[in-house]
Amino acid sequence: MNVQPSSLEWKDAYKLLVGSILPRPIALVSSIDKDGIANIAPFSFFTAICADPMLVCFSPMRRGTDGAKKDTLQNIEATKQFVINIVSEDMVEKMNITATEFPSVVDEFHESGFTKIDSHVVSSPRVKESAVQLECTLHEVLHFGDEPGAGSLVIGKVEMVHISDDLYYEGKIDTKKLNPVGRMAGNIYSRATSDMFELIRKRGD
Repeated sequence: MNVQPSSLEWKDAYKLLVGSILPRPIALVSSIDKDGIANIAPFSFFTAICADPMLVCFSPMRRGTDGAKKDTLQNIEATKQFVINIVSEDMVEKMNITATEFPSVVDEFHESGFTKIDSHVVSSPRVKESAVQLECTLHEVLHFGDEPGAGSLVIGKVEMVHISDDLYYEGKIDTKKLNPVGRMAGNIYSRATSDMFELIRKRGD
C-alpha cells in the first residue's frame, strides 16, 4: 500500500504518524503564563537533540477545532521557559487528567493532584512526583502552519536536571527504577521496562 499524505485529511495523516512512530516518550510539560497561572500538559512528539549544548524538543500541535495555539505553547512564547517532567508508570493516571483541554485559567496541578514544587533556575514549577525533571529555557520555536493539524517545534536548552537519588549511579539513570511509559497509538501505552534486551553495538575497524 502506498499513501500520499497530501491526499489525506489531517486526522488520517496523524493516525499514520502515531501508528508507525512508536513507542514515543512522553514529555509532561509544566509552564506558567504571564500572570503566574501554572499549566501541565503531556506531549509524545518529544525527543533529545544534542548533549552540548543540552537541547531537547517537543512538538505541540494546533488545536483540532480551530487551529489555535495550545496553552503550553502560548506560555512558553510569553515566558521563554518550561520544565519537562519524565513520566513514570505510577504517574499515568494523573498525567491523563492533564491531557484534558481545561480553560487557560485552570491550574492543572490542582485538577490532577500533582504536587507543585519550585524550580532552581526557571520560574515554571516542577512536578514533584516525576523522578527526572528538566528545567529549560526556550532556545528556539519554529511554526509549521496555523490550521488544525499543523504544529510547532519547541527547542529547549536544559539548564538544570533533577534526578531522584535512588535512580542515579555512576553518572547514569537506572531505567528499571525510573519505569518510564511510552505512548502508542490511540489510548494505548507501553512499559519501557517490559521484556528489555541488550544488544552490543559492533565497532568498526
